[in-house]
Amino acid sequence: MRGDHSSDDEAVEHQDGGRRRTAAEEARTLVSAVTVGYLATLGENGDPWCSLVVYGPDPDGNPVLLVSTMAEHGRNLASDARASLAINDPSATGDPLDRPRITLAGRAVQPEGEAAEAALDAHVAAIPGARLYAGWEDFSLWILEVERVRWVGGFAQMDTISREDYRAAEPDPTQPIAAKAIEHLNKSHADGLLAIARELAGARGAVAAVCTGVDRYGIDLSCTGAGQAAAARVEFDAPLTQAADVRPATVELAQRARALQESR
Repeated sequence: MRGDHSSDDEAVEHQDGGRRRTAAEEARTLVSAVTVGYLATLGENGDPWCSLVVYGPDPDGNPVLLVSTMAEHGRNLASDARASLAINDPSATGDPLDRPRITLAGRAVQPEGEAAEAALDAHVAAIPGARLYAGWEDFSLWILEVERVRWVGGFAQMDTISREDYRAAEPDPTQPIAAKAIEHLNKSHADGLLAIARELAGARGAVAAVCTGVDRYGIDLSCTGAGQAAAARVEFDAPLTQAADVRPATVELAQRARALQESR
């Protein structure tokens, strides 16, 4: 980045490096954050059928479904195990085609014994009311064993993820509080974000900075100066392991940035 941050006329430049979540981590995070998807199944004649369903992920990220044979998709699974589940982020704004989304493809299996109990627990953890009808005769439990994943993060962001990479990845533990953390940082810590942008992201010409993203690896900023805007990425010292780590990690970034300012 060019120059000294004392000049408000200086432009900011794009600085968008730093570690980010992998496509597999993005997929696992989205699956853990959402409980609704569109299930595609095949009828007896091979005709495609798409249905709105709810699910809860098991520890490997496989969606656990509790479906009724009164529903067409419930009957379809019993006759053909091939299925896919499309999931998107309904909270994302803007063009629906620019929102994060994934398709999970695989085969549905009916667990038995202890595996069935564990699967039901996973479903109920996401859909608490499901335990009320789990024992009804027409309802059955299915696990969609994921074999392939297609992730789309937005415009020109996409990847195909193998079964092994998907299972090995972990959901981001900061996801549940990320939106609130971003809102709080922008509302109450504008000076700290600007210091982070200037000193840690290298956007010396920035006159304002807003947080646009938070994840376990760092924060994303939009920095403006001289009528221009640029994205920047600042990593935490170490990946965060729980949602409660977001606050101390961002405080540490601000303190480090202010120390650098004072040393000038």
